[in-house]
Amino acid sequence: MSLSNSIPVQLVDPSPTAPPDGEGSEQVHLDPEINIGKAKVFAIYGKGGIGKSTTSSNLSVAFSKLGKRVIQIGCDPKHDSTFTLTKCLKPTVIDALEAVDFHAEELRIEDFVFEGYNGVMCVEAGGPPAGTGCGGYVVGQTVKLLKQFHLLEDTDIVIFDVLGDVVCGGFASPLQHAERALVVTANDFDSIFAMNRIATAIEAKAKNYGVRFGGVIANRSAKTDEIDRFNEQVGFNRIAHFPDLDIIRRSRLKKSTLFEMENCEGLEAVQEEYLSLARNLLAGREPTPVTPMKDRDLFDFLGFD
Repeated sequence: MSLSNSIPVQLVDPSPTAPPDGEGSEQVHLDPEINIGKAKVFAIYGKGGIGKSTTSSNLSVAFSKLGKRVIQIGCDPKHDSTFTLTKCLKPTVIDALEAVDFHAEELRIEDFVFEGYNGVMCVEAGGPPAGTGCGGYVVGQTVKLLKQFHLLEDTDIVIFDVLGDVVCGGFASPLQHAERALVVTANDFDSIFAMNRIATAIEAKAKNYGVRFGGVIANRSAKTDEIDRFNEQVGFNRIAHFPDLDIIRRSRLKKSTLFEMENCEGLEAVQEEYLSLARNLLAGREPTPVTPMKDRDLFDFLGFD
């Protein structure tokens, strides 16, 4: 059975009673039967290559170190979100479904859920082959399977690690499940530009869902002056800062989280920054008002020596 024939895309009901989710476009709409439930849900966004998977995995471990039961869901077809937790690339939900000819009732939990470092449960949603389907359906199907196997009932934290800065409805679908969306950015034009676009998507989803903007995570940057200048202009909050440390680069090469690395200069401080971020998120941050700039205004605003 081909993937393109087996995964029908679920679109917004065009009837007048349907909420206007994504004006001027057709977007994957949240099935009320697959809501996640009582767990705190965070969606991690940011420019492609900015370090979302590194951030997500270390934040997952930080939550687990605080005694929380965590599921991390990778939402990128290259399925590398959780490899520092599991030490290898794990099969995706789509791989598992293909193996049983898309008869979900034949799946076992161990076919698509894998335990990683310090008990973090790891799921890679995967995605359809390029040009053949919608990633939003895959995210919805992943959540549906987790509910069917009762894996969300005892979960405290769910982290969606979302693929890079695209703007389709599938890209935005984790926002339909999340309580807070966090954006990872560096101190440069392209990263801040992507953050502004993502904030626009969050603003759109917040009209119909419970997601709110949770704050900005500065990553791979010695300084945060341009991030802070932009945040001050639009009312965002920087909630963590992870500088461009060699230990972070080496942790990826060693397929390890920062909490497993041998102690060296700067490691303890970055571990504590992740733990502090986890504590603050658990405490329940007030949502940040989302007032993104127009693209041309942002282009004129950002300037670098």
